Amino acid sequence: MRAVLATVAIALAAAGGLWSRSTAATSGDGAGPDTTGQHVTTLTDQADLSVTVYNSDIALVRDVRNLRLPTGSFDLQFMDIAATVNPATVHFRSLTQPGAVGVLEQNYEYDLLEPEKLLRKYVGREVTLVRTRQEGGTTREEEVRALLLSYNNGPVWRIDKEIVTGLHADHIRFPELPGNLHSRPTLIWTLQNSGGTTHRVEASYLAGKLAWNADYVLTVGRDDKAADLDGWVTLTNGSGTAFNNARLQLVAGDLNRVRQQLQERREMADMARAAPMAQEAFSDYHLYTLGRRTTINNNETKQVSMLSGTGVPTVKRYVVNGQAFYYRNAHYPGAPLKDVVQVFYQFKNEQKGGLGMPMPAGTIRVYQADSKDGVHFVGEDRINHTPKDETINIKIGNAFDVVSERKQTDFRKISSNVYESEYEVTVRNHKATAISVEVNEPIGGTWDMLRSSHQWTKTAAWASQFIVPVAPDGTGVLNYRVRVTY
Repeated sequence: MRAVLATVAIALAAAGGLWSRSTAATSGDGAGPDTTGQHVTTLTDQADLSVTVYNSDIALVRDVRNLRLPTGSFDLQFMDIAATVNPATVHFRSLTQPGAVGVLEQNYEYDLLEPEKLLRKYVGREVTLVRTRQEGGTTREEEVRALLLSYNNGPVWRIDKEIVTGLHADHIRFPELPGNLHSRPTLIWTLQNSGGTTHRVEASYLAGKLAWNADYVLTVGRDDKAADLDGWVTLTNGSGTAFNNARLQLVAGDLNRVRQQLQERREMADMARAAPMAQEAFSDYHLYTLGRRTTINNNETKQVSMLSGTGVPTVKRYVVNGQAFYYRNAHYPGAPLKDVVQVFYQFKNEQKGGLGMPMPAGTIRVYQADSKDGVHFVGEDRINHTPKDETINIKIGNAFDVVSERKQTDFRKISSNVYESEYEVTVRNHKATAISVEVNEPIGGTWDMLRSSHQWTKTAAWASQFIVPVAPDGTGVLNYRVRVTY
Protein backbone atom coordinates (compact mmCIF):
# COMPACT_ATOMS: atom_id res chain seq x y z
CA MET A 1 0.00 0.00 0.00
CA ARG A 2 1.25 3.50 -0.80
CA ALA A 3 2.37 5.82 1.97
CA VAL A 4 -0.38 7.57 3.82
CA LEU A 5 -1.27 10.82 2.06
CA ALA A 6 -3.97 12.07 4.39
CA THR A 7 -6.13 11.15 7.33
CA VAL A 8 -9.75 12.15 6.97
CA ALA A 9 -12.08 12.28 9.95
CA ILE A 10 -15.77 11.77 9.25
CA ALA A 11 -18.60 12.00 11.75
CA LEU A 12 -21.45 9.59 11.10
CA ALA A 13 -25.03 10.70 11.81
CA ALA A 14 -27.42 8.23 13.38
CA ALA A 15 -29.14 7.73 10.03
CA GLY A 16 -25.88 6.86 8.37
CA GLY A 17 -25.24 10.32 6.79
CA LEU A 18 -21.63 11.45 6.46
CA TRP A 19 -19.77 14.69 7.04
CA SER A 20 -15.99 15.27 6.91
CA ARG A 21 -13.11 17.62 6.50
CA SER A 22 -9.59 16.98 5.27
CA THR A 23 -6.87 17.35 7.89
CA ALA A 24 -3.96 17.17 5.46
CA ALA A 25 -3.33 17.93 1.80
CA THR A 26 -0.62 17.49 -0.75
CA SER A 27 0.87 20.13 -3.00
CA GLY A 28 3.70 20.43 -5.45
CA ASP A 29 6.52 22.96 -5.51
CA GLY A 30 8.04 24.13 -8.77
CA ALA A 31 6.29 21.34 -10.65
CA GLY A 32 8.12 18.68 -8.70
CA PRO A 33 6.72 15.12 -8.70
CA ASP A 34 4.20 14.05 -6.06
CA THR A 35 3.83 10.53 -4.69
CA THR A 36 1.88 9.46 -7.78
CA GLY A 37 4.76 10.38 -10.08
CA GLN A 38 2.90 13.36 -11.55
CA HIS A 39 4.43 16.83 -11.50
CA VAL A 40 2.37 19.48 -9.70
CA THR A 41 2.31 23.26 -9.99
CA THR A 42 0.42 25.61 -7.67
CA LEU A 43 0.14 29.35 -7.07
CA THR A 44 3.59 29.33 -5.45
CA ASP A 45 5.03 29.03 -8.98
CA GLN A 46 2.99 31.90 -10.41
CA ALA A 47 5.00 34.70 -12.03
CA ASP A 48 2.28 36.75 -13.70
CA LEU A 49 -1.52 36.83 -13.92
CA SER A 50 -3.86 38.77 -16.20
CA VAL A 51 -7.65 38.71 -16.11
CA THR A 52 -9.80 40.24 -18.87
CA VAL A 53 -13.47 40.32 -17.85
CA TYR A 54 -16.29 40.76 -20.36
CA ASN A 55 -19.70 42.16 -19.50
CA SER A 56 -21.24 38.84 -20.54
CA ASP A 57 -20.32 36.66 -17.53
CA ILE A 58 -17.00 35.33 -18.86
CA ALA A 59 -13.33 36.18 -18.43
CA LEU A 60 -10.07 35.39 -20.19
CA VAL A 61 -7.43 34.27 -17.68
CA ARG A 62 -3.72 34.27 -18.55
CA ASP A 63 -1.64 32.44 -15.90
CA VAL A 64 2.17 32.49 -16.24
CA ARG A 65 4.33 30.23 -14.03
CA ASN A 66 8.02 29.38 -13.65
CA LEU A 67 8.53 25.60 -13.66
CA ARG A 68 11.21 22.94 -13.71
CA LEU A 69 10.14 20.24 -16.15
CA PRO A 70 11.81 16.89 -16.80
CA THR A 71 12.71 15.85 -20.30
CA GLY A 72 10.68 13.24 -22.10
CA SER A 73 7.01 12.45 -21.53
CA PHE A 74 5.35 13.18 -18.18
CA ASP A 75 2.12 14.39 -16.57
CA LEU A 76 1.76 17.92 -15.18
CA GLN A 77 -1.00 18.84 -12.71
CA PHE A 78 -1.82 22.53 -13.14
CA MET A 79 -3.69 23.46 -9.96
CA ASP A 80 -5.40 26.60 -8.61
CA ILE A 81 -7.43 27.33 -11.72
CA ALA A 82 -10.99 28.67 -11.89
CA ALA A 83 -13.57 25.98 -11.18
CA THR A 84 -15.68 27.43 -14.01
CA VAL A 85 -13.01 26.93 -16.68
CA ASN A 86 -14.22 25.97 -20.14
CA PRO A 87 -11.83 23.11 -21.03
CA ALA A 88 -12.37 23.63 -24.78
CA THR A 89 -10.71 27.06 -24.53
CA VAL A 90 -7.54 26.05 -22.69
CA HIS A 91 -4.21 26.88 -24.33
CA PHE A 92 -0.82 25.82 -22.90
CA ARG A 93 2.63 26.73 -24.16
CA SER A 94 6.19 27.28 -23.02
CA LEU A 95 7.22 30.93 -23.34
CA THR A 96 10.88 29.96 -22.94
CA GLN A 97 11.07 27.27 -25.66
CA PRO A 98 7.71 27.17 -27.49
CA GLY A 99 8.83 24.50 -29.93
CA ALA A 100 10.34 22.20 -27.30
CA VAL A 101 7.28 21.50 -25.14
CA GLY A 102 4.22 19.90 -26.71
CA VAL A 103 0.88 18.80 -25.27
CA LEU A 104 0.08 15.14 -25.97
CA GLU A 105 -3.13 14.99 -23.95
CA GLN A 106 -5.23 17.26 -21.75
CA ASN A 107 -7.65 16.35 -18.96
CA TYR A 108 -9.77 18.52 -16.72
CA GLU A 109 -10.26 16.88 -13.32
CA TYR A 110 -13.21 18.28 -11.39
CA ASP A 111 -14.06 15.24 -9.27
CA LEU A 112 -13.26 17.04 -6.02
CA LEU A 113 -12.42 15.62 -2.62
CA GLU A 114 -15.66 15.47 -0.62
CA PRO A 115 -16.82 13.11 2.16
CA GLU A 116 -19.52 11.49 0.03
CA LYS A 117 -17.20 10.95 -2.93
CA LEU A 118 -14.42 9.65 -0.71
CA LEU A 119 -16.73 6.97 0.73
CA ARG A 120 -17.90 5.96 -2.74
CA LYS A 121 -14.30 5.62 -3.92
CA TYR A 122 -13.66 3.20 -1.05
CA VAL A 123 -16.40 0.72 -1.95
CA GLY A 124 -14.69 -2.69 -1.94
CA ARG A 125 -11.83 -1.50 0.31
CA GLU A 126 -11.09 -1.54 4.02
CA VAL A 127 -11.16 1.46 6.37
CA THR A 128 -10.89 1.94 10.11
CA LEU A 129 -14.04 2.80 12.06
CA VAL A 130 -13.38 4.67 15.29
CA ARG A 131 -15.77 4.92 18.23
CA THR A 132 -15.12 7.14 21.24
CA ARG A 133 -16.02 5.90 24.72
CA GLN A 134 -16.05 7.62 28.12
CA GLU A 135 -14.75 5.44 30.98
CA GLY A 136 -13.90 6.70 34.42
CA GLY A 137 -13.63 10.30 33.28
CA THR A 138 -11.24 9.45 30.49
CA THR A 139 -11.84 9.13 26.76
CA ARG A 140 -10.59 6.21 24.75
CA GLU A 141 -11.00 5.17 21.15
CA GLU A 142 -12.03 1.77 19.85
CA GLU A 143 -10.92 0.91 16.32
CA VAL A 144 -12.56 -1.64 14.06
CA ARG A 145 -11.39 -2.65 10.60
CA ALA A 146 -14.35 -2.81 8.19
CA LEU A 147 -14.83 -3.55 4.51
CA LEU A 148 -17.20 -1.09 2.76
CA LEU A 149 -19.45 -3.32 0.64
CA SER A 150 -21.65 -0.56 -0.80
CA TYR A 151 -22.71 3.03 -0.29
CA ASN A 152 -26.26 3.57 -1.53
CA ASN A 153 -28.18 5.91 0.78
CA GLY A 154 -25.84 4.80 3.53
CA PRO A 155 -22.85 2.51 4.16
CA VAL A 156 -23.04 -1.30 4.29
CA TRP A 157 -20.06 -2.86 6.09
CA ARG A 158 -18.53 -6.33 6.46
CA ILE A 159 -17.01 -6.65 9.93
CA ASP A 160 -15.40 -10.01 10.56
CA LYS A 161 -17.99 -12.32 8.99
CA GLU A 162 -21.07 -10.17 9.57
CA ILE A 163 -22.88 -7.63 7.38
CA VAL A 164 -23.51 -4.44 9.35
CA THR A 165 -25.67 -1.37 8.59
CA GLY A 166 -26.62 1.66 10.69
CA LEU A 167 -23.35 1.46 12.61
CA HIS A 168 -22.63 4.55 14.66
CA ALA A 169 -19.01 5.68 14.53
CA ASP A 170 -17.34 8.95 15.46
CA HIS A 171 -14.65 8.83 12.82
CA ILE A 172 -13.58 6.92 9.74
CA ARG A 173 -9.90 6.69 8.92
CA PHE A 174 -8.75 6.15 5.35
CA PRO A 175 -5.27 4.83 4.61
CA GLU A 176 -4.75 7.07 1.55
CA LEU A 177 -6.41 9.43 -0.89
CA PRO A 178 -7.61 7.89 -4.16
CA GLY A 179 -5.53 9.12 -7.07
CA ASN A 180 -8.57 10.32 -9.03
CA LEU A 181 -9.83 12.74 -6.38
CA HIS A 182 -8.48 16.29 -6.21
CA SER A 183 -8.71 18.89 -3.50
CA ARG A 184 -9.53 21.56 -6.10
CA PRO A 185 -10.15 21.73 -9.87
CA THR A 186 -7.03 20.70 -11.79
CA LEU A 187 -5.86 20.66 -15.39
CA ILE A 188 -3.66 17.69 -16.19
CA TRP A 189 -1.47 17.71 -19.27
CA THR A 190 0.62 14.91 -20.67
CA LEU A 191 3.61 16.84 -21.98
CA GLN A 192 6.62 16.01 -24.15
CA ASN A 193 9.70 18.10 -23.34
CA SER A 194 12.65 17.93 -25.72
CA GLY A 195 14.30 21.10 -24.40
CA GLY A 196 15.73 22.36 -21.14
CA THR A 197 14.39 21.84 -17.65
CA THR A 198 13.65 25.46 -16.73
CA HIS A 199 10.59 26.96 -18.39
CA ARG A 200 8.26 29.90 -18.08
CA VAL A 201 4.88 28.52 -19.19
CA GLU A 202 1.56 30.16 -19.92
CA ALA A 203 -1.91 28.69 -19.51
CA SER A 204 -4.84 30.74 -20.77
CA TYR A 205 -8.52 29.85 -20.68
CA LEU A 206 -12.03 31.23 -20.56
CA ALA A 207 -13.92 30.98 -17.26
CA GLY A 208 -17.51 31.67 -16.30
CA LYS A 209 -19.10 33.40 -13.31
CA LEU A 210 -16.79 36.38 -13.65
CA ALA A 211 -18.72 39.48 -14.58
CA TRP A 212 -18.70 43.23 -14.31
CA ASN A 213 -21.10 46.08 -14.79
CA ALA A 214 -20.90 49.84 -14.65
CA ASP A 215 -22.62 51.90 -11.97
CA TYR A 216 -22.83 55.67 -12.03
CA VAL A 217 -23.69 58.31 -9.44
CA LEU A 218 -25.00 61.63 -10.76
CA THR A 219 -25.21 64.36 -8.10
CA VAL A 220 -27.24 67.27 -9.43
CA GLY A 221 -26.98 70.81 -8.09
CA ARG A 222 -29.94 72.63 -6.57
CA ASP A 223 -30.40 74.73 -9.70
CA ASP A 224 -30.57 71.66 -12.00
CA LYS A 225 -27.94 73.20 -14.28
CA ALA A 226 -24.79 71.21 -13.42
CA ALA A 227 -23.94 67.84 -11.92
CA ASP A 228 -21.02 65.72 -10.79
CA LEU A 229 -20.75 62.23 -12.29
CA ASP A 230 -18.77 59.33 -10.81
CA GLY A 231 -18.48 56.00 -12.62
CA TRP A 232 -17.67 52.73 -10.89
CA VAL A 233 -16.93 49.25 -12.12
CA THR A 234 -18.61 46.57 -10.00
CA LEU A 235 -16.79 43.26 -10.44
CA THR A 236 -18.08 39.93 -9.11
CA ASN A 237 -16.06 36.72 -8.87
CA GLY A 238 -17.87 33.42 -8.43
CA SER A 239 -15.32 31.35 -10.37
CA GLY A 240 -14.19 29.24 -7.43
CA THR A 241 -10.69 30.71 -7.17
CA ALA A 242 -8.98 33.96 -6.22
CA PHE A 243 -6.88 36.00 -8.65
CA ASN A 244 -4.02 37.51 -6.68
CA ASN A 245 -2.05 40.56 -7.79
CA ALA A 246 -3.61 40.41 -11.26
CA ARG A 247 -3.61 42.85 -14.13
CA LEU A 248 -7.27 43.66 -14.64
CA GLN A 249 -8.91 44.64 -17.91
CA LEU A 250 -12.56 45.01 -18.84
CA VAL A 251 -14.22 44.75 -22.24
CA ALA A 252 -17.48 46.60 -22.93
CA GLY A 253 -19.58 45.71 -25.94
CA ASP A 254 -22.03 43.18 -27.30
CA LEU A 255 -20.02 40.11 -28.31
CA ASN A 256 -21.44 37.45 -30.58
CA ARG A 257 -21.10 34.07 -28.87
CA VAL A 258 -21.82 30.63 -30.26
CA ARG A 259 -23.57 29.05 -27.31
CA GLN A 260 -20.86 28.81 -24.63
CA GLN A 261 -17.90 29.46 -26.89
CA LEU A 262 -16.08 32.73 -27.55
CA GLN A 263 -13.18 33.31 -29.88
CA GLU A 264 -10.16 34.21 -27.78
CA ARG A 265 -8.55 37.61 -28.16
CA ARG A 266 -5.05 37.02 -26.89
CA GLU A 267 -3.74 40.43 -27.95
CA MET A 268 -5.60 41.93 -24.97
CA ALA A 269 -3.28 40.54 -22.39
CA ASP A 270 -0.39 42.99 -22.47
CA MET A 271 -2.09 46.40 -22.37
CA ALA A 272 -1.25 48.17 -19.10
CA ARG A 273 -1.87 51.84 -18.39
CA ALA A 274 -0.75 54.29 -15.74
CA ALA A 275 -4.15 56.00 -15.31
CA PRO A 276 -6.62 54.70 -12.67
CA MET A 277 -8.82 53.37 -15.48
CA ALA A 278 -7.63 53.97 -19.04
CA GLN A 279 -9.72 53.10 -22.06
CA GLU A 280 -9.10 52.50 -25.71
CA ALA A 281 -11.02 51.34 -28.75
CA PHE A 282 -10.52 47.62 -29.29
CA SER A 283 -12.01 46.02 -32.41
CA ASP A 284 -15.66 47.18 -32.19
CA TYR A 285 -15.59 47.25 -28.41
CA HIS A 286 -13.92 49.33 -25.71
CA LEU A 287 -11.15 48.07 -23.45
CA TYR A 288 -10.72 49.51 -19.94
CA THR A 289 -7.45 48.88 -18.11
CA LEU A 290 -6.84 49.36 -14.41
CA GLY A 291 -3.51 51.16 -13.98
CA ARG A 292 -2.42 48.99 -11.04
CA ARG A 293 -2.58 45.36 -10.03
CA THR A 294 -5.40 44.15 -7.83
CA THR A 295 -6.59 41.01 -6.05
CA ILE A 296 -10.01 39.57 -6.85
CA ASN A 297 -11.01 37.13 -4.14
CA ASN A 298 -13.46 34.31 -4.72
CA ASN A 299 -17.08 35.16 -3.85
CA GLU A 300 -16.16 38.83 -3.72
CA THR A 301 -17.75 41.97 -5.13
CA LYS A 302 -15.15 44.64 -5.86
CA GLN A 303 -15.67 48.23 -6.97
CA VAL A 304 -13.07 50.20 -8.92
CA SER A 305 -13.27 53.86 -9.90
CA MET A 306 -13.66 54.28 -13.68
CA LEU A 307 -14.39 57.95 -14.44
CA SER A 308 -15.21 61.24 -12.77
CA GLY A 309 -16.71 64.46 -14.10
CA THR A 310 -17.30 67.73 -12.23
CA GLY A 311 -19.65 70.53 -13.21
CA VAL A 312 -21.19 68.63 -16.11
CA PRO A 313 -23.79 70.90 -17.82
CA THR A 314 -27.22 69.40 -17.16
CA VAL A 315 -30.73 70.13 -18.37
CA LYS A 316 -33.90 69.10 -16.55
CA ARG A 317 -36.69 68.10 -18.92
CA TYR A 318 -40.43 67.70 -18.37
CA VAL A 319 -41.99 65.50 -21.05
CA VAL A 320 -45.60 64.65 -21.91
CA ASN A 321 -46.15 61.94 -24.51
CA GLY A 322 -49.53 61.66 -26.22
CA GLN A 323 -51.07 58.50 -27.66
CA ALA A 324 -51.71 57.72 -31.34
CA PHE A 325 -55.30 56.56 -30.79
CA TYR A 326 -56.30 60.12 -29.87
CA TYR A 327 -56.57 61.06 -33.53
CA ARG A 328 -58.92 58.43 -34.91
CA ASN A 329 -61.82 58.35 -32.46
CA ALA A 330 -64.13 60.82 -30.81
CA HIS A 331 -63.69 60.75 -27.03
CA TYR A 332 -66.45 60.25 -24.53
CA PRO A 333 -67.50 63.35 -22.58
CA GLY A 334 -66.57 63.77 -18.97
CA ALA A 335 -63.27 64.33 -17.18
CA PRO A 336 -60.24 65.21 -19.36
CA LEU A 337 -57.54 62.61 -20.00
CA LYS A 338 -54.63 62.69 -17.58
CA ASP A 339 -51.13 62.52 -19.07
CA VAL A 340 -48.11 61.56 -16.99
CA VAL A 341 -45.43 64.26 -16.85
CA GLN A 342 -42.09 62.46 -17.00
CA VAL A 343 -38.90 64.01 -15.59
CA PHE A 344 -35.49 63.58 -17.24
CA TYR A 345 -31.97 64.84 -16.69
CA GLN A 346 -30.00 65.31 -19.88
CA PHE A 347 -26.27 65.80 -20.38
CA LYS A 348 -23.69 65.21 -23.10
CA ASN A 349 -20.77 62.84 -22.79
CA GLU A 350 -18.18 65.32 -24.03
CA GLN A 351 -14.73 66.35 -22.90
CA LYS A 352 -15.51 70.03 -22.45
CA GLY A 353 -18.21 69.00 -20.00
CA GLY A 354 -15.72 67.06 -17.90
CA LEU A 355 -16.41 63.65 -19.47
CA GLY A 356 -15.60 62.31 -22.95
CA MET A 357 -14.76 58.67 -22.06
CA PRO A 358 -16.97 56.02 -23.72
CA MET A 359 -19.40 54.95 -21.01
CA PRO A 360 -20.27 51.24 -20.70
CA ALA A 361 -23.90 50.27 -20.22
CA GLY A 362 -25.01 50.45 -16.63
CA THR A 363 -27.28 52.02 -14.05
CA ILE A 364 -27.14 55.73 -13.24
CA ARG A 365 -28.44 56.68 -9.81
CA VAL A 366 -29.32 60.33 -9.35
CA TYR A 367 -28.96 62.34 -6.13
CA GLN A 368 -29.75 65.97 -5.33
CA ALA A 369 -29.17 68.23 -2.34
CA ASP A 370 -32.04 69.70 -0.35
CA SER A 371 -32.18 73.21 1.12
CA LYS A 372 -30.07 72.14 4.10
CA ASP A 373 -27.37 70.47 1.97
CA GLY A 374 -28.63 66.97 2.67
CA VAL A 375 -28.25 64.73 -0.39
CA HIS A 376 -31.14 62.44 -1.33
CA PHE A 377 -31.80 59.75 -3.92
CA VAL A 378 -34.24 61.01 -6.59
CA GLY A 379 -34.31 58.17 -9.14
CA GLU A 380 -32.34 55.89 -11.40
CA ASP A 381 -32.25 54.72 -15.00
CA ARG A 382 -30.21 52.40 -17.18
CA ILE A 383 -28.11 53.60 -20.10
CA ASN A 384 -26.79 51.65 -23.07
CA HIS A 385 -23.16 51.73 -24.22
CA THR A 386 -22.62 55.42 -24.94
CA PRO A 387 -19.72 56.69 -27.09
CA LYS A 388 -18.17 60.09 -26.51
CA ASP A 389 -20.06 63.19 -27.70
CA GLU A 390 -23.43 61.45 -27.43
CA THR A 391 -26.35 62.78 -25.37
CA ILE A 392 -27.69 60.85 -22.40
CA ASN A 393 -31.22 61.14 -21.04
CA ILE A 394 -32.01 59.74 -17.62
CA LYS A 395 -35.59 59.32 -16.51
CA ILE A 396 -35.79 59.81 -12.76
CA GLY A 397 -39.58 59.47 -12.39
CA ASN A 398 -42.83 61.37 -12.80
CA ALA A 399 -43.43 64.93 -11.67
CA PHE A 400 -45.40 65.46 -8.48
CA ASP A 401 -46.17 69.19 -8.87
CA VAL A 402 -46.75 69.32 -12.62
CA VAL A 403 -50.09 68.14 -13.98
CA SER A 404 -51.08 67.64 -17.62
CA GLU A 405 -54.63 67.19 -18.89
CA ARG A 406 -56.00 66.98 -22.41
CA LYS A 407 -59.42 67.06 -23.93
CA GLN A 408 -60.68 66.81 -27.48
CA THR A 409 -62.51 70.06 -28.23
CA ASP A 410 -63.60 69.13 -31.76
CA PHE A 411 -63.75 66.10 -34.05
CA ARG A 412 -64.95 65.89 -37.65
CA LYS A 413 -64.99 63.10 -40.19
CA ILE A 414 -64.37 64.89 -43.46
CA SER A 415 -64.55 61.75 -45.65
CA SER A 416 -64.15 57.99 -45.28
CA ASN A 417 -60.46 58.31 -44.42
CA VAL A 418 -59.98 61.98 -43.53
CA TYR A 419 -60.46 63.31 -40.00
CA GLU A 420 -60.00 66.63 -38.25
CA SER A 421 -59.33 66.80 -34.52
CA GLU A 422 -58.78 69.73 -32.20
CA TYR A 423 -57.14 69.35 -28.81
CA GLU A 424 -56.55 71.40 -25.73
CA VAL A 425 -53.61 70.41 -23.50
CA THR A 426 -53.50 72.14 -20.12
CA VAL A 427 -50.33 72.08 -18.02
CA ARG A 428 -50.48 73.31 -14.42
CA ASN A 429 -47.22 74.06 -12.62
CA HIS A 430 -47.41 74.05 -8.81
CA LYS A 431 -43.67 74.55 -8.41
CA ALA A 432 -42.06 77.79 -7.27
CA THR A 433 -39.93 77.96 -10.43
CA ALA A 434 -40.85 78.39 -14.09
CA ILE A 435 -40.61 75.30 -16.31
CA SER A 436 -41.01 74.33 -19.95
CA VAL A 437 -42.88 71.16 -20.86
CA GLU A 438 -42.24 69.17 -24.05
CA VAL A 439 -45.54 67.89 -25.43
CA ASN A 440 -44.94 65.12 -27.97
CA GLU A 441 -47.87 64.11 -30.15
CA PRO A 442 -47.66 60.87 -32.25
CA ILE A 443 -50.22 61.84 -34.88
CA GLY A 444 -49.88 59.03 -37.46
CA GLY A 445 -51.12 58.83 -41.05
CA THR A 446 -50.68 61.73 -43.47
CA TRP A 447 -51.27 64.87 -41.49
CA ASP A 448 -51.33 68.66 -41.72
CA MET A 449 -51.24 71.03 -38.79
CA LEU A 450 -54.07 73.48 -39.44
CA ARG A 451 -53.43 75.81 -36.53
CA SER A 452 -51.59 75.88 -33.19
CA SER A 453 -51.34 78.26 -30.24
CA HIS A 454 -47.61 77.37 -29.80
CA GLN A 455 -44.81 76.94 -32.26
CA TRP A 456 -44.42 73.30 -33.23
CA THR A 457 -41.76 71.09 -34.79
CA LYS A 458 -42.21 68.01 -36.92
CA THR A 459 -39.86 65.69 -35.00
CA ALA A 460 -40.61 62.58 -37.07
CA ALA A 461 -42.84 61.44 -39.92
CA TRP A 462 -45.70 60.77 -37.50
CA ALA A 463 -44.88 63.11 -34.65
CA SER A 464 -44.93 66.77 -33.67
CA GLN A 465 -43.51 68.51 -30.62
CA PHE A 466 -44.67 71.62 -28.80
CA ILE A 467 -42.72 73.50 -26.11
CA VAL A 468 -45.15 74.89 -23.52
CA PRO A 469 -43.65 77.37 -21.01
CA VAL A 470 -45.43 77.54 -17.66
CA ALA A 471 -44.90 80.22 -15.01
CA PRO A 472 -44.42 79.44 -11.29
CA ASP A 473 -47.79 78.41 -9.84
CA GLY A 474 -49.16 79.07 -13.31
CA THR A 475 -51.00 77.35 -16.14
CA GLY A 476 -50.06 76.86 -19.78
CA VAL A 477 -52.69 75.95 -22.39
CA LEU A 478 -51.82 74.42 -25.79
CA ASN A 479 -54.48 74.39 -28.53
CA TYR A 480 -53.95 72.84 -31.95
CA ARG A 481 -56.00 71.45 -34.81
CA VAL A 482 -54.78 68.72 -37.15
CA ARG A 483 -56.13 67.02 -40.27
CA VAL A 484 -55.22 63.32 -40.65
CA THR A 485 -55.64 61.12 -43.72
CA TYR A 486 -55.46 57.33 -43.30
